[in-house]
Amino acid sequence: MRSWNNTKVPYFILMGLTDSAEMQLALSVLFLLIYMITVLGNLGMIMLICLDHQLHTPMYFFLTHLSFIDLSYSSVITPKTLANLLTSTKRISFLGCFTQLYLFFLFGGSEISLLSAMAYDRYVAICNPLQYPVIMSAKLCCALVAGTYMIGFLDSSFNVLSIARLTFCNSNVILHFFCDVFPILALSCHDTYTTQIVLYICGSSTLILSLITMSWSYVSILSSILKIKSTSGKQKAFSTCASHLLGVTIFYGTTAFTYLKPRNSYSLGKDQVASVFYTIVIPMLNPLIYSLRNKEVKNAFFRVMQKIGGS
Repeated sequence: MRSWNNTKVPYFILMGLTDSAEMQLALSVLFLLIYMITVLGNLGMIMLICLDHQLHTPMYFFLTHLSFIDLSYSSVITPKTLANLLTSTKRISFLGCFTQLYLFFLFGGSEISLLSAMAYDRYVAICNPLQYPVIMSAKLCCALVAGTYMIGFLDSSFNVLSIARLTFCNSNVILHFFCDVFPILALSCHDTYTTQIVLYICGSSTLILSLITMSWSYVSILSSILKIKSTSGKQKAFSTCASHLLGVTIFYGTTAFTYLKPRNSYSLGKDQVASVFYTIVIPMLNPLIYSLRNKEVKNAFFRVMQKIGGS
């Protein structure tokens, strides 16, 4: 427990996105629809890849874990947000708040690392196509995925432990719709400079390492594509990484906008909009991005439907 004005209060209060009852109802319907699409899209992608043997390749192995992370990532935030919008009780216990924060960091850090592993996979597929099956072996793919979860685990552990050490006072009201870093730091009684340093080191090191990997991969990919003489060959090579590049741009853009800046530049309105985008909207967009533009996924869907219909 933490103490506010010498009175023990075992919970935080999440203020949410708006005080208007009409807006809360509209947002709850919208977020429920988005969450349903997120669950169906990501579970559908996982099941499709598992059921169709032609999708048992390194790229779709990574895509399975991306769908799992997106589904988990959204489930950490959206159900509690919906509950707060639909009820007058906006409380969240200390354990619930820090558990949410821990899982948020865990899946967020894992997704950042997984996107860089997927970029490396595209690099090998385009720049070394003949050696692709040898380089991207099952052992290496499993090691890369295990490494992404380990990075997420270490990142979340350091961040949450550094925040949990703080003492809070004056208010237990979090000016956000979930337990996020800067709104929690704003409740601290003492200087949070050391905590912020730990957060920036963990966050920036994960992000920079991932950006270096992706930048190197895509520079090499672009160089290889430019060497292809035929226009159709260039289009085919670019189409193999276009979906991934779009997903990376959306996720990294909103994440960097929110977290890679000083605490005193935190803006409630702008950062809440960005937070809604990367916690609720992006997990819905990823399965759409990787399926609607992908003929292999569409063909696999029809094959699975034919098998189900035939049986």
